[in-house]
Amino acid sequence: MSSRIQLVVGLGNPGAKYEPTRHNAGFWFVDALARRHGVTFKSENKFHGEACKLLLDGEEIWLLKPMTFMNKSGQAVAALARFYKIAPEAILIAHDELDLPPGTIRLKKGGGHGGHNGLRDSITQLGNSKDFQRLRIGIGHPGHSSQVTGYVLGKTPADEQRLIEQAIDNALDVMPLAISGETEKAMNQLHTKR
Repeated sequence: MSSRIQLVVGLGNPGAKYEPTRHNAGFWFVDALARRHGVTFKSENKFHGEACKLLLDGEEIWLLKPMTFMNKSGQAVAALARFYKIAPEAILIAHDELDLPPGTIRLKKGGGHGGHNGLRDSITQLGNSKDFQRLRIGIGHPGHSSQVTGYVLGKTPADEQRLIEQAIDNALDVMPLAISGETEKAMNQLHTKR
């Protein structure tokens, strides 16, 4: 049994021009989670982002979209976590993942940043803690590291977008388990979905 999740963060870049880009897969996930629970994000300057809370099994869960741009995501994560005294292990961060193909989504406990700047900054700002959980949303890889920036900031093709949205739906189905701390059970369900 893992810690109960108290904060779900979606990583992305603010602004309409970034909305359809692969790098915003984390935003797509928390937006979908908010929609499913009928809650709406609002701007929270003290948390450098947009936030809202939902009730799940009688427990409050915060949702957060940092509005600091990807490289400074941790500033928002740490601000909310410090304010509400939320430990890193009670945080789940949803982010785009180059090492997984579109349509694949994985839950993971802890680990490094894998070159992801949003994760890198979150680890730093959380006092170098890697103990938070991750929801890795596959976006595929362009093939060469020199192409990564243009790729993650590129618009997602419609067929890939459909695959990613289906994967996000699958993840939403296991969120009650993940949030309640039954990470292994959530992983098993999510990772065997087709």
